[in-house]
Amino acid sequence: MKKIFTFFLALVASVSAIYASDTQVDGIWYYFDSSTKTASVTYRGSSSSSYKGEYSGSVTIPETVTYNGTTYSVTSIGYDAFYGCSSLTSITIPESVTSIGSWAFHGCSSLTKTNYTGDIAGWCNIKFCDYDSNPMYYSHNFYINDQE
Repeated sequence: MKKIFTFFLALVASVSAIYASDTQVDGIWYYFDSSTKTASVTYRGSSSSSYKGEYSGSVTIPETVTYNGTTYSVTSIGYDAFYGCSSLTSITIPESVTSIGSWAFHGCSSLTKTNYTGDIAGWCNIKFCDYDSNPMYYSHNFYINDQE
Protein backbone atom coordinates (compact mmCIF):
# COMPACT_ATOMS: atom_id res chain seq x y z
CA MET A 1 0.00 0.00 0.00
CA LYS A 2 2.85 2.36 0.83
CA LYS A 3 4.40 1.83 -2.63
CA ILE A 4 1.10 2.61 -4.34
CA PHE A 5 0.65 5.77 -2.26
CA THR A 6 4.23 6.91 -3.00
CA PHE A 7 3.71 6.26 -6.72
CA PHE A 8 0.44 8.22 -6.65
CA LEU A 9 2.09 11.22 -4.94
CA ALA A 10 4.92 11.20 -7.48
CA LEU A 11 2.41 11.04 -10.33
CA VAL A 12 0.36 13.94 -8.94
CA ALA A 13 3.51 16.03 -8.46
CA SER A 14 4.68 15.40 -12.01
CA VAL A 15 1.26 16.16 -13.53
CA SER A 16 0.88 19.43 -11.63
CA ALA A 17 4.38 20.46 -12.69
CA ILE A 18 3.26 20.26 -16.31
CA TYR A 19 0.66 22.97 -15.80
CA ALA A 20 1.91 25.27 -13.06
CA SER A 21 5.07 27.27 -12.88
CA ASP A 22 7.00 29.83 -10.96
CA THR A 23 8.89 30.90 -14.08
CA GLN A 24 7.93 34.31 -15.38
CA VAL A 25 9.30 35.98 -18.50
CA ASP A 26 8.08 39.46 -19.47
CA GLY A 27 4.97 39.20 -17.31
CA ILE A 28 3.81 35.78 -18.52
CA TRP A 29 4.15 32.52 -16.56
CA TYR A 30 5.41 29.45 -18.41
CA TYR A 31 6.09 25.77 -18.12
CA PHE A 32 9.17 24.87 -20.19
CA ASP A 33 9.76 21.46 -21.76
CA SER A 34 13.50 21.27 -22.34
CA SER A 35 13.28 18.03 -24.35
CA THR A 36 10.98 19.53 -27.03
CA LYS A 37 12.04 23.18 -26.61
CA THR A 38 8.38 24.15 -26.22
CA ALA A 39 6.65 26.37 -23.70
CA SER A 40 3.12 26.47 -22.36
CA VAL A 41 1.53 29.58 -20.88
CA THR A 42 0.34 28.76 -17.38
CA TYR A 43 -0.57 30.30 -14.04
CA ARG A 44 1.74 31.16 -11.18
CA GLY A 45 2.16 28.80 -8.27
CA SER A 46 0.93 25.35 -7.46
CA SER A 47 -2.73 25.92 -8.40
CA SER A 48 -4.84 28.38 -10.35
CA SER A 49 -6.42 29.51 -7.08
CA SER A 50 -3.01 30.46 -5.66
CA TYR A 51 -3.46 33.96 -7.10
CA LYS A 52 -6.25 36.32 -8.07
CA GLY A 53 -6.19 38.13 -11.38
CA GLU A 54 -2.55 37.44 -12.21
CA TYR A 55 -3.14 38.67 -15.76
CA SER A 56 -4.95 41.93 -16.49
CA GLY A 57 -5.36 44.44 -19.29
CA SER A 58 -3.97 43.45 -22.66
CA VAL A 59 -1.75 40.35 -22.86
CA THR A 60 0.28 39.44 -25.94
CA ILE A 61 1.71 35.94 -25.95
CA PRO A 62 4.92 35.74 -28.01
CA GLU A 63 5.67 32.99 -30.56
CA THR A 64 8.94 32.26 -28.81
CA VAL A 65 10.39 32.96 -25.40
CA THR A 66 13.99 32.77 -24.24
CA TYR A 67 14.78 31.50 -20.77
CA ASN A 68 18.25 30.73 -19.38
CA GLY A 69 19.76 31.10 -22.85
CA THR A 70 17.37 28.65 -24.54
CA THR A 71 14.65 29.71 -26.96
CA TYR A 72 11.34 27.86 -26.69
CA SER A 73 8.40 27.87 -29.10
CA VAL A 74 5.15 28.78 -27.34
CA THR A 75 2.83 26.00 -28.51
CA SER A 76 0.07 25.90 -25.93
CA ILE A 77 -1.96 27.71 -23.34
CA GLY A 78 -2.31 25.36 -20.40
CA TYR A 79 -5.43 24.50 -18.48
CA ASP A 80 -6.59 27.27 -16.09
CA ALA A 81 -3.87 29.61 -17.46
CA PHE A 82 -6.05 32.73 -17.31
CA TYR A 83 -8.69 31.29 -14.95
CA GLY A 84 -10.46 34.01 -12.97
CA CYS A 85 -8.57 36.90 -14.58
CA SER A 86 -11.64 39.15 -14.60
CA SER A 87 -9.52 42.20 -15.47
CA LEU A 88 -8.11 40.67 -18.67
CA THR A 89 -9.44 42.81 -21.54
CA SER A 90 -7.66 41.47 -24.62
CA ILE A 91 -5.49 38.55 -25.62
CA THR A 92 -3.20 38.14 -28.62
CA ILE A 93 -2.45 34.51 -29.41
CA PRO A 94 0.43 33.66 -31.77
CA GLU A 95 0.07 31.25 -34.66
CA SER A 96 2.54 28.92 -32.92
CA VAL A 97 -0.18 27.93 -30.41
CA THR A 98 -1.77 24.61 -31.36
CA SER A 99 -3.75 23.77 -28.22
CA ILE A 100 -5.58 25.52 -25.42
CA GLY A 101 -6.36 23.62 -22.22
CA SER A 102 -9.55 23.27 -20.22
CA TRP A 103 -10.89 26.33 -18.46
CA ALA A 104 -8.01 28.43 -19.80
CA PHE A 105 -10.22 31.54 -19.95
CA HIS A 106 -12.87 30.65 -17.37
CA GLY A 107 -14.17 33.75 -15.59
CA CYS A 108 -12.50 36.27 -17.93
CA SER A 109 -15.61 38.44 -17.84
CA SER A 110 -13.90 41.66 -19.05
CA LEU A 111 -12.33 40.03 -22.11
CA THR A 112 -13.54 41.93 -25.17
CA LYS A 113 -10.92 41.18 -27.84
CA THR A 114 -9.25 38.02 -29.14
CA ASN A 115 -6.49 38.57 -31.71
CA TYR A 116 -4.78 35.71 -33.55
CA THR A 117 -1.55 36.34 -35.46
CA GLY A 118 -2.01 33.50 -37.96
CA ASP A 119 -4.76 32.92 -40.51
CA ILE A 120 -8.28 31.56 -40.12
CA ALA A 121 -7.16 28.03 -41.10
CA GLY A 122 -4.59 28.07 -38.28
CA TRP A 123 -7.24 29.22 -35.80
CA CYS A 124 -9.57 26.43 -36.90
CA ASN A 125 -6.80 23.88 -36.31
CA ILE A 126 -6.24 24.84 -32.67
CA LYS A 127 -7.33 22.08 -30.31
CA PHE A 128 -9.73 23.61 -27.76
CA CYS A 129 -10.42 21.32 -24.81
CA ASP A 130 -13.79 22.86 -23.91
CA TYR A 131 -15.85 26.04 -24.32
CA ASP A 132 -13.82 27.82 -21.60
CA SER A 133 -10.70 27.08 -23.64
CA ASN A 134 -11.83 29.38 -26.39
CA PRO A 135 -11.39 33.06 -25.46
CA MET A 136 -14.11 33.96 -27.96
CA TYR A 137 -16.65 32.50 -25.54
CA TYR A 138 -16.10 35.67 -23.51
CA SER A 139 -14.72 38.25 -25.94
CA HIS A 140 -17.16 37.84 -28.85
CA ASN A 141 -14.74 39.96 -30.93
CA PHE A 142 -12.21 38.12 -33.06
CA TYR A 143 -9.40 39.61 -35.10
CA ILE A 144 -6.86 38.08 -37.46
CA ASN A 145 -3.68 40.18 -37.27
CA ASP A 146 -5.69 42.99 -35.67
CA GLN A 147 -8.23 43.13 -38.51
CA GLU A 148 -11.89 42.30 -38.02
